[in-house]
Amino acid sequence: MTGRRLLRPAVVVLVAVVVAGLGLWLQVGERLAIDTRYTAGGEANPDRVDVEASVQRVDAAGRELILRVLVTPRGRLGEDGEVSPTEDLVLQTSSSVRGDLTYRAHARITTVDLPVALTDGAITDYPFDRYRATIAFAGSAGGRAVPVRMTLSNNDALFTPHVRASEEGGVPEFELRVDRSGSVLIFAVLMMAAMWTLAVAVVIGTWFLVTRRRGLVWPALGWMAATLFALAAFRNTAPGSPPIGSLLDYLAFLWVETVIAVCVIVTVVAGARAEPRT
Repeated sequence: MTGRRLLRPAVVVLVAVVVAGLGLWLQVGERLAIDTRYTAGGEANPDRVDVEASVQRVDAAGRELILRVLVTPRGRLGEDGEVSPTEDLVLQTSSSVRGDLTYRAHARITTVDLPVALTDGAITDYPFDRYRATIAFAGSAGGRAVPVRMTLSNNDALFTPHVRASEEGGVPEFELRVDRSGSVLIFAVLMMAAMWTLAVAVVIGTWFLVTRRRGLVWPALGWMAATLFALAAFRNTAPGSPPIGSLLDYLAFLWVETVIAVCVIVTVVAGARAEPRT
């Protein structure tokens, strides 16, 4: 008997350790994905333009991402500690990037935020939505083409980028696909599972009250009504603020709300009939 009593706490502790270890492994994987830097372009050429770009925020509703860009002229193209170009510097971008970059000679270069249009995907596919974009920079200084080296990173923890880097004629290009991060996907799936679990609990409670003709049990009715309204607030905590009509709603929220509302109505009607006449 003593061995069995000690076995249950040991199993609980082991399960908790395994779950915590799995969570730590997932967090480390996402951290490594955020720290990953993708590079393309003429690194071997000392006289080049370095472009450091980072994804600051992905706006799925607006179908664009904000790209923070820092341009650094290297070698004979830069002066004053490589913070300003020796000649007028122009960076032409791909069609999805809104606007080219122009830097005057001998003027200090600062970071700039560029909107990038996203293609494919729809936010109503949340949490399984994904988007694509093409980012490229071609440089010219004093009217002549110069090689460009580009580095891309991600700072948006809600999305995970998948990047394919290439170079053609000294022009680096990134084909970017952004998906919801693993933590967002897990949270959304657990949210849907929790909604359906609560709905099943309310159905069981309704069946118990109706079949046993318990009448109007006000604590039970209060719990059902509270669950009905609490799930609406719970749904609004989904990371990324998906709009009503997304896949999250059609897989769980709308059906769960309907089931609970029907259960409340059935419980009240059956309870009123079961109440003794006064």
